[in-house]
Amino acid sequence: MLPEILNDLKTSYETTINDLRRELGKIRTGRANLGMLDSVRVDYYGQPTPLSQVATMRVAEPRLITIQPWERNIISDIERAIMSSDLGLNPSNDGILIRVPVPALTGERRLELVKVSKRIGEDHKVALRNLRREANDMLKELEKGSEISEDDMHKGFEKINSLTEEFTNKIDSILKAKEEEILEV
Repeated sequence: MLPEILNDLKTSYETTINDLRRELGKIRTGRANLGMLDSVRVDYYGQPTPLSQVATMRVAEPRLITIQPWERNIISDIERAIMSSDLGLNPSNDGILIRVPVPALTGERRLELVKVSKRIGEDHKVALRNLRREANDMLKELEKGSEISEDDMHKGFEKINSLTEEFTNKIDSILKAKEEEILEV
C-alpha cells in the first residue's frame, strides 16, 4: 500500500514540476522564447486558435522570433493577436513572414518578473505541501483501519517528507535558473 501511495505522490509531484516549468516558460525574459507566444490566440475562421496551429514559429536570433503563417491571408490576424496579447511585442511583416523582435527588458521590469516567478514558485510549493498532507492523511487512515502498523506509518511519513523535500529543492533550483535568466542583461 505504501509503495502505491509513494508512486502516486511522485507522479503528482512531477506533474506539479512540469506545470511550474510551463508557467515559468510564459514569463518573458530578454531572450526570444517560443513559449512566450503559447497564450496567443488567432482568430482563424471565427475560432480562437493557438498560434502554433496556424503558423510555423522559430527563434531566428536571440532577440527575434519569425512566424510563417500557413495561409498568407491570416498575416494581419496574427499580427493583431500578438499586439493585443499584452506581451509588449511589436510584430512586422513583409507579406510572407512575420518578424517579432523581443525588446530588452528594463531593470525595473526584470525585478517585477522575478517577483512574479517567485510567486508562481511559491504557489507550486503550496501544491506540493497539499499533496503531502493528502498522502499523510491516507497513511493515517490506513493505520486507523489497522491495514498498516504505526511504525510503517511513521516510516511512510519520513519517505513522504524526503520526497517532498527533494521536489521542493527542484522547484528552488528551477526558480534560481529562471531568476538568473531574467536578470541576465
